[in-house]
Amino acid sequence: MAPDPDAIRFDDQGLVPCVSQDAGTGEVLMLAYMNVEALRLTLETREMHFWSRSRSEIWRKGADSGNVQHLRQLRYDCDGDALVALVEPGGPACHTGERTCFYRDLEGSADGAPDGPPAAGEPESLAVDALPALERTLAERKRERPGGSYTVELLDDPDLIGAKIREEAGEVARAIAGESDERVAEEAADLLYHLEVGLISRDLPLVSALEVLNARRR
Repeated sequence: MAPDPDAIRFDDQGLVPCVSQDAGTGEVLMLAYMNVEALRLTLETREMHFWSRSRSEIWRKGADSGNVQHLRQLRYDCDGDALVALVEPGGPACHTGERTCFYRDLEGSADGAPDGPPAAGEPESLAVDALPALERTLAERKRERPGGSYTVELLDDPDLIGAKIREEAGEVARAIAGESDERVAEEAADLLYHLEVGLISRDLPLVSALEVLNARRR
């Protein structure tokens, strides 16, 4: 079915806010605005286009930096006056070089000036951050291979990865059968770590497994 532009309620300036969200990790990347033409170009090219309120012109995300955002899906809210674009990012979303434009905590200590630098340890990691951050850390270990790294030791030995996954799965099963909720969570975290290492060893992102789960729901 062709998209229905009448479903979108543009404001009195002809704009609608659009949040870009990583389709693989769920991380919110940026907020920008679209007019009718930017929306049309986005749907036609499957690359994110926005309207620059400061320059009064349409811009393609990544035109200069190369950090193009490829559209997977465009959702609109119950009122039709806001969009969420599920995208595959080609690099950092923020012009500051940060992965996401939302890299500061309003209640934290970071510089509040426009484009201010982040503060160490902020924002505090929440549950939603855990798996994407782990995946990036493991990929970094595989790329840089620091000495003494347990992750690198695992990556160098596929048989060891398999053995650890089996071991941790058994420990999760025993914890579920008769240990505390805290132990279940701890053992499940160990299993998730080793499972992620196994995926990284095969150059498979976690999203590959999640897409299989989605396909099974259809």
